[in-house]
Amino acid sequence: MTTLQRFDVGARLSDMAIHNGTAYLAGQVADDATQDIRGQTAQVLAMVDRLLERAGSDKSRLLMVQIFLPDLADFDGMNAVWDAWVVPGHAPPRATVQARLAKPDWKIEVVATAAVR
Repeated sequence: MTTLQRFDVGARLSDMAIHNGTAYLAGQVADDATQDIRGQTAQVLAMVDRLLERAGSDKSRLLMVQIFLPDLADFDGMNAVWDAWVVPGHAPPRATVQARLAKPDWKIEVVATAAVR
C-alpha cells in the first residue's frame, strides 16, 4: 500500500501532496503582489524551495516545472531570476505559457513536481 500525504490542506486545495516518492506542488504565487516580475519570481521560487524542503527534496530534484505569465513581456525578467536560482546541470524540463491568473496583480504562477529522497 502506498501512502499519500497532503500538506496545508484547505477547503479548495492542498499546497502539496506526496505520493510514491514524488512531490506535487500546487501553483505558487507571490504573497506581495506589489513587486515587479523579478520580485514576485524570487518570492515564488523561495516558496517552492520551502515546500520542497518540507517534502525532503530540493530544486536539484525537480522533475517538471510549469510557469504561467499573464504578460510575456515579463519573460526576460522572470528568466533572469530563474537562471540565478536553478542548479547548474539540473535544469528541469519546463514549460512557460501565457495565461490570465486569478488575481490581476499576480505576475507569475509556478507549478512544480519533484522527486523526494
